[in-house]
Amino acid sequence: MLSIEQYRYGADNLAYLIYGKKRAMAVDGGAWADILEFLSQNDLVLDYVANTHDHYDHTPGNDELLKRTKAKYLEFADLPDGREIFLDADKIIVMRTPGHSLDSCCFYTGSAIITGDTLFNGTIGNCFTGDLNAFLLSIKRLMTFPPNTLILAGHDYWMDSLAFAVCLEPESADIERFRGLYDPGNVCSTLSEELKINPYLRFNKTPIINLLKSRDLPHETEGQRWDSLMSIDGA
Repeated sequence: MLSIEQYRYGADNLAYLIYGKKRAMAVDGGAWADILEFLSQNDLVLDYVANTHDHYDHTPGNDELLKRTKAKYLEFADLPDGREIFLDADKIIVMRTPGHSLDSCCFYTGSAIITGDTLFNGTIGNCFTGDLNAFLLSIKRLMTFPPNTLILAGHDYWMDSLAFAVCLEPESADIERFRGLYDPGNVCSTLSEELKINPYLRFNKTPIINLLKSRDLPHETEGQRWDSLMSIDGA
């Protein structure tokens, strides 16, 4: 079974090291010095360096990791949807999730998904591509994973996201419970928890539909609900 270490760098970025018994893969490895130290302390070999997408704040560790190890860089073309990346006997499954960016990818380990800027804890990323339908399909795909799947995002936006969520659903007790789960040293939530509080996973839920109705926003179809939700300030 694969393990995952999370590292903070910059203002709010999160880097990851996925590893088995001997082999490892860095994802958005901006905290490259901490990653190298962990590799050394645990006698691990870095096989791969990859990114959830190519935005500059996710790639600053690539050069140092590649220079100081014999790892292979996996660019977007090397990450087709469904690719299986093996570390020892365990695998990581690549999911292409366009929406935030055209090259957005998520990495599924069997117990967790590293989601980059596609899905945050409590919110989602900006749709810089402008393709709202592609983003919807990506989010719906992530929603199909087992409820206990851990969501490991590209940034720690936990408290800011809840401030927006509570504006949309002020009566939600689940949002306050979610607030109490925050651990800055281990920023993660389960998909089950996200489905209860993340407005962008709740576009088919009655409170969100009623909110859209109250604002005279289109809400008859799933696509309309998604587009209307994305149009509200804070999306």
